[in-house]
Amino acid sequence: MPFAPAALIGEAFVGDGPNAAHTNVVLGRKGGPVETAWATALATPSAGHVPFVTVVRPSVPVKPLTLFVNKAAATGDVHERATWGSAQAGLARGVADAVADGVVPADEADDLLIIAAVWVNPAVDDLDESFRNQRTAAYRALRAAAEGTPTTGDVLDAAKEGVTNPFYTPSEEQLARSTPRGRVPRR
Repeated sequence: MPFAPAALIGEAFVGDGPNAAHTNVVLGRKGGPVETAWATALATPSAGHVPFVTVVRPSVPVKPLTLFVNKAAATGDVHERATWGSAQAGLARGVADAVADGVVPADEADDLLIIAAVWVNPAVDDLDESFRNQRTAAYRALRAAAEGTPTTGDVLDAAKEGVTNPFYTPSEEQLARSTPRGRVPRR
């Protein structure tokens, strides 16, 4: 059976502060729904969001071909340099690392496509840290996609410990007040 007969999805968040990287990936085969989404996204940019092919260097796209989709419109010199420069380079290197390590089989790379939705904070201030974080986030997101992690059990265990993200953590009081009416917890 070929690698990724159905779309694989992965996510990773690496770093903290304005140079953190949050990357979502969809990995799938050419000729399938991921190719349709890939081509559609490339052909239909919107104001501030112009998907582009990720390159290792000019005229050398990374394999599998990877579409960089920015989650934040690039604004200002440093943010633009991070989006099209350090984050793109980190994404390209993270994908290449995943292929080199066998996370994504090298012999199938030409038959696969990746869509990467990448967060680059408009307050980014360190291009080197941005590159390092994006490289690691890309690699981890692809590994999660390939391994099917986290499992549902992992998600339920994490939810019991408490939901949180870099932008918000609800208090115990808020968790209690926001419980859906009629919810019957399973044990």
